[in-house]
Amino acid sequence: MKKRQAKINRRTKETDIKIDLLIDGSGKSKIDYPIPFLSHMFTLFSKHGLFDLKLTAKGDIEVDLHHLVEDTGLTLGEAFKKALGAKKKIERYGHAVVPMDESLSEVKAAVDISGRPHFTFKARFVKQFVSFIGDIETGKSVTLFLDAEMLREFFESFVYTSGITLHIDLKRGKNTHHKIESIFKAFGVALSKACQINPRKKGVPSTKGKL
Repeated sequence: MKKRQAKINRRTKETDIKIDLLIDGSGKSKIDYPIPFLSHMFTLFSKHGLFDLKLTAKGDIEVDLHHLVEDTGLTLGEAFKKALGAKKKIERYGHAVVPMDESLSEVKAAVDISGRPHFTFKARFVKQFVSFIGDIETGKSVTLFLDAEMLREFFESFVYTSGITLHIDLKRGKNTHHKIESIFKAFGVALSKACQINPRKKGVPSTKGKL
């Protein structure tokens, strides 16, 4: 079987993002990302989705996190769309329920590699939490606050370029780190299931003959 992989480089005046993705991997990752918390989340996504993922990114985070987070979602979505190709014999649907201690996320019936982008997000967080304190490339000491709304921006951007339908429900939880971690793990597992090849299937899994 031909390797389902893609290399994408998205460069704008605000961000520079490179992604090397292998769908049928073993969960290896090499993440160079200026927001340590999200770097950890992408590592978990790769590990539990069994995707091999290399991600390097730079952005104007001294202005705001929005540009980098949004563009990362766009680039990752584009990589999956390219790597999936014609989508022949894929399972198409994926579902996962993943606990993280007291937190429970359900990516609910929820990944559909349909060619139709749609995103539903049911999760509540505190407005902000400290993601990083230290020096960025400018040499300035900064405190980065990750807004919960940035998670929505990432997933919406991913859905937009990948053409995937995604529903995320956070059932419960107290600790913000645990809640977000359970979401990324569930996202990885559900997407992995949807990408799997089923040898019993013929062609594209749609009565339309196209996804």
